[in-house]
Amino acid sequence: MIFFNKKKKIEKEQKINIDRSRVPQHVAIIMDGNGRWAKERNLPRAMGHKAGVETIREVVKECNRLGIKYLTLYAFSTENWKRPSEEVNSLMRLLVEYLRNEFEELNSNNVVINHIGDISKLPKTCEDELISAYERTKNNTGVVMNLALNYGGRAEIITAIKNIVDDSKNGKITSKDIDEQIISKYLFTANMPDPDLIIRPSGEQRISNFLLWQCAYSEFWYSNINWPDFKPEHLHRAIYDYQNRDRRFGGIK
Repeated sequence: MIFFNKKKKIEKEQKINIDRSRVPQHVAIIMDGNGRWAKERNLPRAMGHKAGVETIREVVKECNRLGIKYLTLYAFSTENWKRPSEEVNSLMRLLVEYLRNEFEELNSNNVVINHIGDISKLPKTCEDELISAYERTKNNTGVVMNLALNYGGRAEIITAIKNIVDDSKNGKITSKDIDEQIISKYLFTANMPDPDLIIRPSGEQRISNFLLWQCAYSEFWYSNINWPDFKPEHLHRAIYDYQNRDRRFGGIK
């Protein structure tokens, strides 16, 4: 596990050379630390979330430039509804604002704006914006940006099981058909590779109900840097460390 102290900068004299031919296909990020960032500056939590949006802009650009195919951003979990209604409402407004303000640039950069999670539980304005953004960008060929909203790994697996049971009753599949590939096809990330690399800033070291099925063999990279302070160079460091790990997937080299 790799850590960075938020009070220290990456040593500029140490140039990080990423092998562009071996960048991870799928990077997932738990965008943590917005509240801590705001608290350190005696600002409202909403300002931390707003600062975090600026980081999203830079990270998406860099993933696109590096040739990463999928970027999944944990934006709002099924558990986040427990937060104060004022904060939840602020996050929903910020989502709509982000999609409207950033759409032209994302689209011009060939980004696919996708979503995973049960967005039907979001405010109608949010749901409409997400669906519209996807429909207008689904044929783009750049990085697929998955916004995980009202997403929870356990809820995703439960939904998949229910749909498998329904299709079994309808004769579409049988119990003998069920294997890892079948289950993966019933998840929100169907037809996507599992995340190669999962990044979590802010110093926390837990998965927080994120991509529970998909993360079976993901590499994890932790940092003490709060999300609003996360820069492209931190992404480079995470990828560099990923490229220097020995991924055996349970086997022996």
